Amino acid sequence: MDEKAILQHINEFIEEEHALRRAHERAETGDADAQRRLRQLEVALDQCWDLLRQRRARIAAGQNPDEAEIRPAAEVEGYRQ
Repeated sequence: MDEKAILQHINEFIEEEHALRRAHERAETGDADAQRRLRQLEVALDQCWDLLRQRRARIAAGQNPDEAEIRPAAEVEGYRQ
C-alpha cells in the first residue's frame, strides 16, 4: 500500500469516527455496536499511522518503503506515547 492509499484510508476512518461521535453526542447511537466500531476505528487509525511512519522512515534511510508491513493491533496499541 502506497502513501496515497494509506492517507486515503486514514481520511475515511477519521470521517467515520467523527460521524459516530457526532451521532453519539446527539444521542442517536450509544449502543455497544457503535462503541465497538469506534474502538476498531481507533486501532485501524493507529495501524495506518504506524505504517505511514514506517514507510517514511524507510525512505529516509534509503530503504524500500514497500517492505513496511502493517503491524498487529496488539503491538501497535502497546506503544507508549
